[in-house]
Amino acid sequence: MTDMQKLYLLVPLAPLVGAVLAGLFGRAIGRTASHVVTILGVAVAFVASLLIFQDVQAGNVFDGALYTWATAGDLRFEVGFLIDKLTVMMMLVVTFVSLMVHVYTIGYMHDDPGYQRFFSYISLFTFSMLMLVMSNNFVQLFFGWEAVGLVSYLLIGFWYTKPTAIYANLKAFLVNRVGDFGFLLGIGLIAAYTGSLNYAEVFAKIPALAPQTVELLPGSSWLLMSVICICLFIGAMGKSAQVPLHVWLPDSMEGPTPISALIHAATMVTAGIFMVTRMSPLFEVSESARAFVLVIGATTALFMGFLGIIQNDIKRVVAYSTLSQLGYMTVALGVSAYSAAVFHLMTHAFFKALLFLAAGSVIIGMHHDQDIRNMGGLWKRMPITWVTSLVGSLALIGFPFFAGFFSKDAIIEAVALSHIPGAGYAYFCVIAGVFVTAFYSFRMYFLVFHGKERFGGSHDSHGSDDAHHDDDHGHHGPLEPHESPWVVWVPLVLLAIPSVVIGFVAIEPMLFKGWFGSAVVVNEANDVLGHLAEEFHGASAMAQHGFMSLPFVLAMSGVAMAALFYLFKPEIPAWFAKTFAPVYRLLENKYYFDRFNEIVFAGGARLLGRGLWKGGDQMLIDGVMVNGTASAVGAVARLTRLLQTGHIYQYAFVIIIGVVVLLTFWGSRG
Repeated sequence: MTDMQKLYLLVPLAPLVGAVLAGLFGRAIGRTASHVVTILGVAVAFVASLLIFQDVQAGNVFDGALYTWATAGDLRFEVGFLIDKLTVMMMLVVTFVSLMVHVYTIGYMHDDPGYQRFFSYISLFTFSMLMLVMSNNFVQLFFGWEAVGLVSYLLIGFWYTKPTAIYANLKAFLVNRVGDFGFLLGIGLIAAYTGSLNYAEVFAKIPALAPQTVELLPGSSWLLMSVICICLFIGAMGKSAQVPLHVWLPDSMEGPTPISALIHAATMVTAGIFMVTRMSPLFEVSESARAFVLVIGATTALFMGFLGIIQNDIKRVVAYSTLSQLGYMTVALGVSAYSAAVFHLMTHAFFKALLFLAAGSVIIGMHHDQDIRNMGGLWKRMPITWVTSLVGSLALIGFPFFAGFFSKDAIIEAVALSHIPGAGYAYFCVIAGVFVTAFYSFRMYFLVFHGKERFGGSHDSHGSDDAHHDDDHGHHGPLEPHESPWVVWVPLVLLAIPSVVIGFVAIEPMLFKGWFGSAVVVNEANDVLGHLAEEFHGASAMAQHGFMSLPFVLAMSGVAMAALFYLFKPEIPAWFAKTFAPVYRLLENKYYFDRFNEIVFAGGARLLGRGLWKGGDQMLIDGVMVNGTASAVGAVARLTRLLQTGHIYQYAFVIIIGVVVLLTFWGSRG
């Protein structure tokens, strides 16, 4: 094993060691040692990722197995790494955001009795995500895929004494199993038709697989590659929370704020976006699969944004923002702008982690009241949180020169140039989503930081968020908002820096200079970013032009309307809610997705379970197979007993009759 291969191993193993030490020996080594070993592990992974990044920039890539743990015929089950520019970008994002979350957790979870356990979980979560993004084969990909799902279950239900947290983590687990079933089917089809689970070997066989069909129903043939890609994307729909498998993500806010940031920013929800980008050689073969991806992403981008408008829980507003932005990334995948998708993934990781951690800082300052209707005027009391929240909000709405502007506008322009079926619908959704995003983002910003102070006010929880209170820390006392301690606001400042500059720095190499190289494959006919490159004249010129573009006008209109509604004319939202009560009720009930799932799937599962219990277990198994067998034996025994009388003359008579029958039978044959 070379020195670089040892360095590759160090990246995932360092957080794993920290997780083991804090998890198994946390009580023995204490709280301080637990956060030191886990933070050190993630910091080592981040520094190692920087060194690997420099090596990859020098032109060195790696694709190989480090350990083979099983073989089945021609299939090999290996631990291996694929280190290229797509991988190192994800490694840097994951480790940096995770490091910020680890440091932030010291302040946020300071008084929580599960302190050591929480650090163990988030470090284990980082290990799982790194194994996923570094894999060079589908087995290891699936291992990381399931591991992040398992640890997210533990983290969402971290406060396991809260019924709502237990409900939320079970919901997340079950919904992701639906997506994972499709994902596993896709991997199974790949193994069956290629005889390999290694990325490079599978991609090499694409030309031979492209014309093949598979009969899903009698008389219904589908292209094999379309079926494989759709199955894989169903897995991404679960992990990256796309409609209709999005329902778990808002409820995941029941977990502590640091894990909300980690799940929603750089790790779990972006796994699906990364996976589809890595599988770009497969998706480029099937236009129907990409059209499916496009429509799902566009629907998520717009309609999940609408739900953010009526939320009153500060974390849930940011959560629905995540759903919408994941829709933008998915739209980019659908129009073959894979580089734009992962570019937005990267910029979004920084400013969304910033917004979540800023929301957590507000929650600390408000003594764990999360209802934005009870806030207002916090800018004077929490200046650092106020400024960093403004930076994150401007990046989110795509204000020129901020990171989100470059990535979001690139996606919108790419959709405008695409001719794939569904592109018109997608363009409407992403362009309308700009206004919606700006409106709900600055609705939250104005209600929290500006306007009159509403501390100590009480509101009935009539919104869909039920005004959950993240109060499991034991922070109670007189409500006097204050700035958070330095271990909380330092990560905010460090995340605010890339939220401003990373888009300006990275857009040209990532989108228009082929920085990802062979890691991303796009057919020439689908290369919308290639057409955009012809009009690109530098990041500065793009940002200046952005001030005259339609998205900027829509974003500023959203900000202005939010200011009018929530700073100057607060009676208008109430009038809208009353006048358009059916629409408000539809949004309040989240399009009735949860109700539909409860009635159809949960109710159907209950009916099916009762039917299997009554009909299958009690009637068939117990009644027929078990008790029925015993009854049949008893009946035969009762009939047989009638012949066993104990009278010798009856037995002699039966023998004589038998002999007569035999003689008659054999005599007739003779």
